[in-house]
Amino acid sequence: MDTITIKRRELKKLIRETFEDVLSDRKDLISEALLEAMEDIGLAKAIESGRTGQFVDTKEFKERLTSRIKRIK
Repeated sequence: MDTITIKRRELKKLIRETFEDVLSDRKDLISEALLEAMEDIGLAKAIESGRTGQFVDTKEFKERLTSRIKRIK
């Protein structure tokens, strides 16, 4: 394998062009990455807002859940 020498500026340009090609050719990758990031942020916010430090007894939780299910039916 041969060794090549490339100037920093040329390498930067080459990387930028390659990145632009990938972005334009594979827009699905960007869409998926953005969607995953938004889902992660939403989940993190939901977890954080749920952390109140107040815990409910298991029996009480089941009773409330059963009550709400009965109201829906």
